[in-house]
Amino acid sequence: MKNRQEKHVLIYGDIFVDYIATDETNTEFSTFLGGATVNVAAGVSRLGAKSSLITMIGEDEDSIFAENQLRHEGVDVTFAVRSPEKKVNRVYVHLTPEYDRVFVKYIDDTPDLQIQPSDLQEEAFQNASILHICSGTMFQPTALETTKRAVELAKDHGLFLSVDPNIRPLRWESEEKCRTTILSFLDQTDLLKLTEEELTFLMQESSIEKALDQIAAYTIPVIMMTMGKGGTLAIIEGAQHHVAVEPIDPVDTTGAGDAFLAGVLRGLHLNGKPKSIEEMLAHIEFGNQMGALCAMKVGALSAMPHADELE
Repeated sequence: MKNRQEKHVLIYGDIFVDYIATDETNTEFSTFLGGATVNVAAGVSRLGAKSSLITMIGEDEDSIFAENQLRHEGVDVTFAVRSPEKKVNRVYVHLTPEYDRVFVKYIDDTPDLQIQPSDLQEEAFQNASILHICSGTMFQPTALETTKRAVELAKDHGLFLSVDPNIRPLRWESEEKCRTTILSFLDQTDLLKLTEEELTFLMQESSIEKALDQIAAYTIPVIMMTMGKGGTLAIIEGAQHHVAVEPIDPVDTTGAGDAFLAGVLRGLHLNGKPKSIEEMLAHIEFGNQMGALCAMKVGALSAMPHADELE
């Protein structure tokens, strides 16, 4: 049996290539690897733990760029599925005269090309400690079935299940479909990370307090509600704990939530199931520190902290 250092954090999700305008004319663009699950995979790897990404990669220029970037980040792509026709998703971001980033276009040229449940390799789960998923692909029927199968395999092999809703309502046919799909996974979830806005959306409550009471009914062992400069509200075994974060002057918060989650998953992967509430809170405190470090730089994946920044 492999020890935890030899295993990996297994992550399932889509790759994005971000085309970000170089100036406010929005006529020339720089390309960056993106996507929440990609950020988490790279973040875990940068912090000294092994990560492996289940995704679909094509043979187009963007796919080659993405795979090279993933390998550069130390993310294992052994279990990625390759299809010559697949084109990775593209996101175009413009700059305002004040240099604020504005999302303007999301392009998926091959929406029907998705990983099939039968594409999942059991070896990926045998060699993992954690499976992390988000809702970014669940609006596609095939991807939803694949996600369900991935969760089944994770549970069969005793993996810890981490879920980040990462809600993007505009991708869904309706808000209700988005909500019910995400909620259907919560009874199997071991670790849930979400924002205040995502919590109230899922619970259909404007009151944070009432929404927290409602989500407690799912008996998720660990819930982490990130609150930016307000730190993290953790609900562990039904009890609430506030984990503060050191004040910073943020530059760009784009990838802070992903960096936070990478920090928490890194701790759980290397140390195993927490033996106490205090140990879990220590992982969350470390995640807060990683989110803060990320927010002090421009970018998302490029701002993910490295292990050598932890001194």
